[in-house]
Parts: sequence; structure tokens; C-alpha cells
Amino acid sequence: MSDKTTSCGVLLVNLGTPDEPTTGAVRRYLREFLSDVRVIDTPRALWWFILNGVILQVRPAKVAKLYQSIWTDKGSPLMVGSQAQAESLQTVLDRRGQNTQVELAMTYGNPSVATGISKLRDKGCERILVVPLYPQYSATTTAAVIDAVFESQRKERDVPEFRFVKSYADHPAYIEALANTVRQTWQTKDQADKLVMSFHGIPKRYADAGDPYPRECEKTAAALARALELDASRWIMTYQSRFGPAEWMQPYTDKTLEAFPSQGVKSVDIMSPAFTSDCLETLEELKVENRDVFKEAGGGAYHYIPALNANAEFVDCLADLVEQHTQGW
Repeated sequence: MSDKTTSCGVLLVNLGTPDEPTTGAVRRYLREFLSDVRVIDTPRALWWFILNGVILQVRPAKVAKLYQSIWTDKGSPLMVGSQAQAESLQTVLDRRGQNTQVELAMTYGNPSVATGISKLRDKGCERILVVPLYPQYSATTTAAVIDAVFESQRKERDVPEFRFVKSYADHPAYIEALANTVRQTWQTKDQADKLVMSFHGIPKRYADAGDPYPRECEKTAAALARALELDASRWIMTYQSRFGPAEWMQPYTDKTLEAFPSQGVKSVDIMSPAFTSDCLETLEELKVENRDVFKEAGGGAYHYIPALNANAEFVDCLADLVEQHTQGW
């Protein structure tokens, strides 16, 4: 490690992705992801048997095929998008004269949180700002990042100083970046009957127990609707990606799309503000699977609006967050 503290460090953290679109790699990734009590709160002994005896025997092969359908020459879209965000953020911070080093990490899989922190410390960073790539706070995502950070330091004798960005669900620059992606779509395609803002769901019991995630999503959706000057009849907020038999937050994205044609909604623009990088849940589930649901129910035009990825306005938002949260460092 360097003896000289040269800068603050920024650790951008996303969820994670398998290293390859293969059954084995997906199984390793799912085992780590689904073993986190933040993600699945079922009693551990019972969940161990469900996870290892059922889910990891059946699901990896199916999920691997889905990953294969979206994999690129450069790798996983989520990894490619997240790396581009980290590189662009470094460029913007350098341009602004900030003596700040940026590294990317994943809560699950590679590069790990421990690896990202180690790289920052090798660059002389004794103060590290952790920026989850989740605008809306949830115990299942942002709190899992915090857990991973402190777990990575459990055996360290010399622990750096940490700060965390908890939420930026209605940050003006984030909302404007989202709004402009919608406006750009409307410049090239007719505005649809309804704008669907689809957020990754969580089990309802998590919200009932105090997870503020639904309120966070509502903040984003309401702010975006105001920025686009949409009245209540022109947009809806839904939840996608439910898993297992328990009740999740509603309305469900797929069920909403299935019902739309019978309600007179014949065209849809759809986006997922919860995902800052395109990934399996956007490129396969939202762009393809849910389009098929809508079409088979009698729907017409269906336009998927991409995630922000390395959108310059979003990167500027991240830079603003870094400057705000490193005050005094």
C-alpha cells in the first residue's frame, strides 16, 4: 500500500453478474446472491434446503440461457455499462479538478467489494465514499452494499474512513437525465398511450417490516412525471421481477401490461428507473418477455426506453453526489 494519502476514493457498487453465461457460472453467482439474508430472509436452515436442493438444481440452466440471449462481445451488459459509468465518472471528476480515484465493485461476484477497496487503498485512498448504483434505497440492495463493505474489513487492522450515499431517488440531475431519455424517445417515436415506470419489486412483507423502498420508488416516479408534465392518466408505476410464491409489491408489471389492451391502452413506453445499467431484468424481462405479454393480450406498439448506462447527464449526477458527500475531506 502507498505510504502517502493522495486522494479520496469512490467505490461505485452495482449488484453483480455471472462471469460467463454458463450454467456453472450462473450457479456460483446465484448461490452467493440468494444466500444473502438481506435478499432472502427465510430461516436459514429451511432456506439452505430450498436453495441447494431445488433452486440451484433447476434455475441456473434456465437463467444461463437468458444470459446467453443478451451477452455481448464485451461481456455482461451490466458489467459493460457499470465499467463505462466508472470510467466516465473518473473523467468528469478529473475535469472538475477533483483529486478522486474511482473503482467499480459488485456486491456479488467480481470484482468484489474487497477488491475494489484494496485497489483504492493501493492508490493511497484513506477516505472512501461508497456510491451504490441504486438510486432508490432498499435493505435488499443498498444495505447489502453496506454489509459487504464492513464485512470486507472485518480482518483488516487498518480500516479506512467510509461514507455512504444512501439514496438519490429524486435528485434533480438524476430525474432530468431520466426525463431526457424519455423525451429523446418521443422525438423519434410517437408518444404512447401510457408511460410505464417499472421498478424491481420486493416482497410485500419487507415493506411491511419497514423497508422504505416503495416510498423511494414513488418519489422517483412522481418527480419524473412532473418533469415530463404528465397527468395521472398518462403514466403508471409498477413492480417487476418477482420470485417465489409470496406476495410482492403491486401492481405487477406483467399483469398490468396483460390488462392494458382490454382497458383501451394500445401502446406503451416502458422504462425501469431502478436500473442504472441495462441488465437481464431490462434487456430480457422488460424488453422482450413483457413485450410478448402485452402483444399477446392484444397490445400494439411497445417501446423499451434503455437504462441510463453511461449517459453524460447521469454521470454528472454521480459527480455531483461525490462532490456533495466528500465535503470536508
